[in-house]
Amino acid sequence: MARLDIENLVKRYGDFHAVRDVSLSIADGEFLVLLGPSGCGKTTTLRMVAGFIEPTAGRVLLGGQDVTLLPPWKRNAGMVFQSYALFPHLTVAQNVAFGLEMRKIPRADIEKRVEEVLALVRLGGYGGRLPRQLSGGQQQRVALARALAIRPDVLLLDEPLSNLDAKLRQEVRVEIRELQRQLGLTTVMVTHDQEEALTMADRLVVMNEGLVRQVGSQRDLYERPADRFVAGFVGRSTFLVGTVEAPGRFRSNGGLGLACSGGMAGPGVLALRPERVEIGPPIPSGPLSGLDNCLPGTVEFVSYLGALIDIHVRLSTTDRLVVQIANRDGGFAPDVGQSVHVGWPASAGQVFAE
Repeated sequence: MARLDIENLVKRYGDFHAVRDVSLSIADGEFLVLLGPSGCGKTTTLRMVAGFIEPTAGRVLLGGQDVTLLPPWKRNAGMVFQSYALFPHLTVAQNVAFGLEMRKIPRADIEKRVEEVLALVRLGGYGGRLPRQLSGGQQQRVALARALAIRPDVLLLDEPLSNLDAKLRQEVRVEIRELQRQLGLTTVMVTHDQEEALTMADRLVVMNEGLVRQVGSQRDLYERPADRFVAGFVGRSTFLVGTVEAPGRFRSNGGLGLACSGGMAGPGVLALRPERVEIGPPIPSGPLSGLDNCLPGTVEFVSYLGALIDIHVRLSTTDRLVVQIANRDGGFAPDVGQSVHVGWPASAGQVFAE
């Protein structure tokens, strides 16, 4: 376990900036997730921390020691790759022992440690099998055991669940989080999966185009996104494009006059979370009339998601929003083509400058 500090990290490939001046401090025992779309720089950042990519500028400090120029095997960082990178001709036990052998650990200690970490990841008794004899989830555990066997100061996870099916991903991410807490390991994970990030992280780092856009807790990023990109990437948002006419007053390009939260005068977008919008029958004096915004619309599309239902409502020729409701008996659930009213308080609409 150790504190990890990333200071002004830069990676350029010719004129292309893969990572632009990234600085982060990860506390001892913290689980930090780098979240962003493909090509945002998150994996490049992780690989610079691991030592597989040399930074153009900046420093990596592990436990206060500058490890920027050290090779991967001298950083005491355990890495789990997206592809698991297991040696197909080696047994499970031999795969797990590989890093220990490279560190010249005595054979008796290697055998004991391999046995310990396989038991830790619930693979006791699997040491003699080959990777091809394991399921995807078991192979992922072997890769994790190999990373843990060296007793790393920091655990680095590069989209470790991306090759698993949806149900298994849910199970394994809980196992990884529980194991990380049990061991108190400083951990950095890369993912583009929002649900994965929101479930596992102590803190989230949202990246795009090589830049850190926002750092914070799940609630910080969801409730108080720093910009339009974060609002659209963490969770879901509907964006209405228009102009802030005055603080608290927004007019969409479709002509809708709306009450909002703050905003500086000028072009902007109004962001709405689907679950914050209420929907009801087209009765102006109905239960939505007490909200700051109450507008008529027409249902264009309904998406049934099991526990939830997404309702796409057309408000004007250019304005459409999504309303998300719980799927429950007796609830209002309109059909396509039906007239409705939608409403939300001014505090539910956050404005970002364009």
